[in-house]
Amino acid sequence: QVHLVESGGGSVQAGGSLRLSCTAAGFPASRNCIAWFRQAPAKEREGVAGIDSYDDPIYAASAKGRFTVSKDNNKSPLYLDMKNLKPEDVGMYYCAADLRRFGGDWQLLRGEYNYWGQGTQVTVSS
Repeated sequence: QVHLVESGGGSVQAGGSLRLSCTAAGFPASRNCIAWFRQAPAKEREGVAGIDSYDDPIYAASAKGRFTVSKDNNKSPLYLDMKNLKPEDVGMYYCAADLRRFGGDWQLLRGEYNYWGQGTQVTVSS
């Protein structure tokens, strides 16, 4: 059974940084695709960044240049390093996993994932 657990959320001022982590029990992240999504209040859940089994990343336009997605295949965690955070980055951040090996544009689409964590909250004050 796949079990995803996010951590690392918190409250920072605009311009600050955070590192989110996701542990993936029962899921070989080294051989599959895994991604970060976020959901702000009253908004749809949106893809932020993903990474495939070949460690190729994909980013939403809002994340490019500020966020870095990575994973440690020995430990099966997924990371999201966020810098220069903005108030619009506020939301609950979720880790999502899929059994496909090859990534693509689909990685940032919410409906493509069957496995989700419970989320970790990120708050950015201006």
